[in-house]
Amino acid sequence: MADEKDSGSGSIRHPSWNRPVVATVALELAGLAVSGLVALVGWPFGWLPDTSLVGLVTGLMAIGPAAELYRGASPPRRLAVVAALLALIAVRLLVTAAVNWAFPALADPGVGILVGYLVALPVGVAVLARCLNRTNAA
Repeated sequence: MADEKDSGSGSIRHPSWNRPVVATVALELAGLAVSGLVALVGWPFGWLPDTSLVGLVTGLMAIGPAAELYRGASPPRRLAVVAALLALIAVRLLVTAAVNWAFPALADPGVGILVGYLVALPVGVAVLARCLNRTNAA
């Protein structure tokens, strides 16, 4: 990779945009775990969380790395946010369409939207980090 640099100790430093993506995925998994626990507690009482609620909880838990990137960047950040949102929307629509096409018999069509959102959120963070790094380097 062209972005890798030798730090002098023989180890290769990976681009800084890898860490927020990994943190976003880890936080998404934590959000899904919380939603799973809520479902386990509610299941005996006949209540299961809606896919939009799972998406909201997971998104709120996973938004931290994007907020840190935005907060730490220099002021001209608007184009990076627009690029990240466009990437999030495009990937979400593509993955949602693929899931709905691949699994047409799902009981809840919101599952495709949820999967699209879960895949698109780390992509949006990667685009945000990449754009902010490019802006800060210039």
